[in-house]
Amino acid sequence: MGMRVGISQALTRTMAAAAAMIAASCGLAVAEDARPAIRTNRWQEDWSVLANPALRTGPFDPIKYIPLQPGLPQSYVSFGMTLRERFESLDAASFGIGGAKPDSHVLQRLQIHADAHFDEHWQAFVQLEDDRAFGKANITSVDQDPLDLRLAFLAYVNATEQGTFKARVGRQDFDFDLQRFVSSRDGPNVRQSFDALWGDWESGPWRFIGFVSQPVQYNLVRPFDDISNGKLLFHTFRVERQVLGTNELSAYYSYYQRDNARFLDAAGLEQRHVLDLRFAGKLAGFDWDLEAMGQAGSVGAKQIRAWGAGARAGYTFTDVAWQPRIGLQLDVASGDRHPGDGKIETFNPLFPNGYYFSLAGFTGYTNLIHLKPSLTVKPTAALSFMAAIGLQWRATTADAIYVQPNVAVAGTAGQGSLWSGVYGQLRADYRFNANLTGALEAVHYEIGDTLRRAGGHDSNYIGIELKYAL
Repeated sequence: MGMRVGISQALTRTMAAAAAMIAASCGLAVAEDARPAIRTNRWQEDWSVLANPALRTGPFDPIKYIPLQPGLPQSYVSFGMTLRERFESLDAASFGIGGAKPDSHVLQRLQIHADAHFDEHWQAFVQLEDDRAFGKANITSVDQDPLDLRLAFLAYVNATEQGTFKARVGRQDFDFDLQRFVSSRDGPNVRQSFDALWGDWESGPWRFIGFVSQPVQYNLVRPFDDISNGKLLFHTFRVERQVLGTNELSAYYSYYQRDNARFLDAAGLEQRHVLDLRFAGKLAGFDWDLEAMGQAGSVGAKQIRAWGAGARAGYTFTDVAWQPRIGLQLDVASGDRHPGDGKIETFNPLFPNGYYFSLAGFTGYTNLIHLKPSLTVKPTAALSFMAAIGLQWRATTADAIYVQPNVAVAGTAGQGSLWSGVYGQLRADYRFNANLTGALEAVHYEIGDTLRRAGGHDSNYIGIELKYAL
């Protein structure tokens, strides 16, 4: 049987090579979409299509596909780079409470990578990242990280008639769904990585994922000083199933542990048991994404009883010019209703992505009620505009108002009313070509009386971004 498989693979490769030669000799046009699209996670790109010389039309194709084994298209090395420059202007972090001043700065992210595919089963991927914040008044670990190892893993894939098995070991990243709670943190400047062992089994409509990990903790002092250790742990088992066509129903359990955690009403070792349920899909112009998460465990001597939920839904008028989409988003997360009662109900959003709400960072997924209608239009395939209004309340006045990711705003816990404020958001995204994209985002936040009495003021954010990838 092994000989038959080998002969079949050899025939397949021979036929593919012959087809490429015939196409080239006859001058047949090659579809542009046959080339792989640039992905946010660069390790997911498959450049083996460049084994066909007719597709090597780009100036950097000589480094995008370097064959390792002659006659085996899936054996190659690919090199790449991503450069993202973002200018930001912000009235003040945390609405100016605590003495923060207006701030204009440039965030720069540079990534270079090498992607080696030894055959159809084995892959080794290494990515270095250098993150800089020029002119930023308050630089944190999500803003700047001198040259360091972002990804370095060995991956294995084996597809059979029964299903597909995948495994990865090393420094890698995870992003679940809309990245409400588990993300690779692409919004801020420094992305989130995990030192982990990952396993994945896919068969028919089913998918099973399990991993154990130590999230990477970032340092700002010198190159190659990022670490992971037993002080921060994140382990997960997840089940997915396609239902009613390609709609997805999923559930996962996670264990989260952090040393020296600090909340307004608790401190010490944080151990959270997390259960998450999600249902997402599309039908006849409608799209939806519903997710709910419950959390139990302890922080020090106090018991955790927290929860969060999010919903995004919309309708796209596909037969109308510019294909307008009307959307509605609702997010709710618990806060600590009774400080001092031995329980902590403050929801921990784990590893959220900043752009889920907006890039301004005015909204954290803790002690929150958030309602956001939106309108998105696409004048062309390369250009989209989005306009939205976000209304925000606290789930309880006993807990604070929070900004990204889950930072309590000083002077708000136990004060004022549930109303936090309202913001308007405008965003434009444009794809110049396959390698260059741009974005413009503007946010104005009108604060409520609770934030104003705490010393805050209305705030504005403008972000202009260009990203080039090869």
